[in-house]
Amino acid sequence: MLIIHVQVQVKPEDVEEFCRATIENARESIGEPGIARFDVLQQVDDPTRFLLVEVYRDEDAPARHKEAIHYTRWRELVAGMMASPRTSIMYASVFPADEGY
Repeated sequence: MLIIHVQVQVKPEDVEEFCRATIENARESIGEPGIARFDVLQQVDDPTRFLLVEVYRDEDAPARHKEAIHYTRWRELVAGMMASPRTSIMYASVFPADEGY
């Protein structure tokens, strides 16, 4: 499993639209065979900050995800909503085991 945490800060006036677009992207993403989980989290003390937790079944799945029409649509739609460039960190699962996903 490959887990990617994507940190996003959104312009305050775009928070609601970003949420709608990102939830739609997450719904489509979990239907991809290479994705085990796709969580959208909003920071409690700063609602302009989000964390996307993407859990992929193999190392090739992120590249396949980026080729999906829904991802391209999301990326283009939210590009102007970002207060700063999004960042990501990749993790390997230690626990639970892959079967736990």
